Amino acid sequence: MGYRKGSIGLVSAGAFAALVLFGCSGESTSSAEGTISAEELSAGALSSGTLPASSGAVPVSSAIQGSSDAALSSSSLDPQSSSVPSPFSSSSLILWDPYPSSSSFFGPRRSSDSNPAISSSRDPHSSASEPPSSSTGDFPQSSATQSADAPIEFQFYTGADISTVQEYERNKTKFFDVDGVEKDIFTLLKDHGFNAIRLKTFVDPKAQYGYAASGCGHEAEAYADKDHIVAYAQKIKAAGMAFLLDIHYSDNWADPGKQIIPERWRSVRSSDALADSVYAYTLDLMNALKEVNSLPAMVQIGNETTPGILIHVPNSRTDCWGNNVDKASTAINGDMGTSSGKANAAKYFKAGIKAVKEVSPNTKTVLHIERIRQANTVTWWMTEIFKNQKVPADVMGFSAYTAYDDGPPDNWKSLFQTVTSSYPNLEFIVAEYNGGDADNHYNFDGSRKRTNEMVKGMDRWIGTFFWEPTLGGAWGPALFDWKGNDMQANSKAFEEFPMR
Repeated sequence: MGYRKGSIGLVSAGAFAALVLFGCSGESTSSAEGTISAEELSAGALSSGTLPASSGAVPVSSAIQGSSDAALSSSSLDPQSSSVPSPFSSSSLILWDPYPSSSSFFGPRRSSDSNPAISSSRDPHSSASEPPSSSTGDFPQSSATQSADAPIEFQFYTGADISTVQEYERNKTKFFDVDGVEKDIFTLLKDHGFNAIRLKTFVDPKAQYGYAASGCGHEAEAYADKDHIVAYAQKIKAAGMAFLLDIHYSDNWADPGKQIIPERWRSVRSSDALADSVYAYTLDLMNALKEVNSLPAMVQIGNETTPGILIHVPNSRTDCWGNNVDKASTAINGDMGTSSGKANAAKYFKAGIKAVKEVSPNTKTVLHIERIRQANTVTWWMTEIFKNQKVPADVMGFSAYTAYDDGPPDNWKSLFQTVTSSYPNLEFIVAEYNGGDADNHYNFDGSRKRTNEMVKGMDRWIGTFFWEPTLGGAWGPALFDWKGNDMQANSKAFEEFPMR
């Protein structure tokens, strides 16, 4: 999921209007450790075999194709040419229509629509000057029984993406269960049957056009950068919950409407060099998590990559939402609508997978698309990536939103059964869902419970992840309501996630 037209976001209507008028005007202030700078890449150092000493990495561009192909050489996914034509036009910048816009731009006024805990008018706060606020405070009591350096795993992941909660914690937001008892977010969710947490991460959210760029509503800290992810991953581990890391490979939201190359990689001129950047960045992130004994059970290599990955570059008209972008050069963009783009996208997926497996062989790698309402698109994408390009991922993930015309859960079952039988070496997850049927509206018809029951009952489907239970918007309503600066679990919403 990424914010799109018709969604609410994290700011008030007034603040949002200001953002639309002025766009992102922040300057890059990146200083993250272990990442590859534009200067290092511009000379093609990575593609020629030189990596920063701190990375401990081997250049990936010369080895990744052979190693990735070998990984699948014994699988049942025999190469075959796709019999399904690409649904995307190679001449089009927007490869397909974006998610349907809601009938009302801001949607019905609900308590979860506005967020008093986050304001773009607050003083900027650099996470470089002190530890991220999300790392402060007591860790939840751990119920984990696995070794300290191993990913926490479950047979089935009942998960939630709570990336935004870190921003609430900066402002001392408290969480209250349906019975009024105050709990930390992990304990509250665990008490209602959740056992896994998904977090998004950006390469440099403080960069210009980044998620935390000045004027974009999140500039208080470099939310979703490596430091914040490492800090919050430790909380997840301490709570005895599994961790799914969602790497966007962008400074801002990556989704069907845009896949913007991070600022520090935009001087790259070859796909090999860009693949090296993906590899080195992923390796550094995974090593940082390993150092604090908080390795993820699963890592997403890209977010909603139906159009491809690392496709676009911003321009002077690009706003805080990533609207109005240009396509990067054919030499490097991973646009799945072109033959070169397909090869590039596969190269980048393989680079990320290679890095994950080198640090943590037991961590499962996930690819993620949306568009399940169009079975031919799913068939085309998976045939190209897995059978033609032989990308060796472990898990295939799908976004499934009724409000975005995907229909109710029962409509998904036929497609899910088809991909299960077609790819016997893959496992599957619903990487994002809400159940809402319209902008900030849910029928309370049991769709959320049905999603979990249906998926759990299918062979090799290993999890579901509710997207941002504290946020409501065009995708559906939140599971919580604002009560002043605090959040109260909505008792009706949590009836489908009963207290254990």
